[in-house]
Amino acid sequence: MRGHFITFEGGEGSGKSTHAATLAQRLKSLGIEVVLTREPGGSTGAEIIRHILLSGIAKPLGAETETILFAAARHDHVLSTILPALKAGQWVICDRFIDSTRVYQGVLGKVDPRLILGLERVTIGPARPDLTFILDVPAQIGLARAKARRGKDVADRFEAESVEYHEKLRHAYRTLAEKEPKRCIVVDGRAPRDVVAERIWEAVEKKFKL
Repeated sequence: MRGHFITFEGGEGSGKSTHAATLAQRLKSLGIEVVLTREPGGSTGAEIIRHILLSGIAKPLGAETETILFAAARHDHVLSTILPALKAGQWVICDRFIDSTRVYQGVLGKVDPRLILGLERVTIGPARPDLTFILDVPAQIGLARAKARRGKDVADRFEAESVEYHEKLRHAYRTLAEKEPKRCIVVDGRAPRDVVAERIWEAVEKKFKL
């Protein structure tokens, strides 16, 4: 039996990594086998491309080139990590996936959606998320969290964008969720961490009848 695939999406500092890890641990406590992964990254080849993308080296080449690089990373990630786990009946929880490309490169980067959807068909095949949580926080709050998290480190390619950019990003995610209500659930990321975690867990219980 195929495993289940859950993704976490949202702007910088919205809590995706934290809540992906929290959900993974809660599922494991029930005896469920879970693979916790991320994008860009999650496999050897994809982690190399992650460095290129987040360093900003590819930014001058344009949004289309970044889209293709994300797709290359995703292809390796899906083949090496996600599909094998799903075929083995494991649950996969991923910090970012196709919706990040649709929003960051598609909406904000104005990349032709036909290119994005075409790359999706090639790279993900049957590895489509069963459930996606979009953690929603105002841009200023998210960027402040991201800054506190990285400390003295330099902001990455996307954290370095303006507040206006990140507010547009937030709006784009909310619009995406409205278009796919059966898959996407928007969760207010401003709530206390345990409250957010419980809302996520309730949605998982309901969706998968745990």
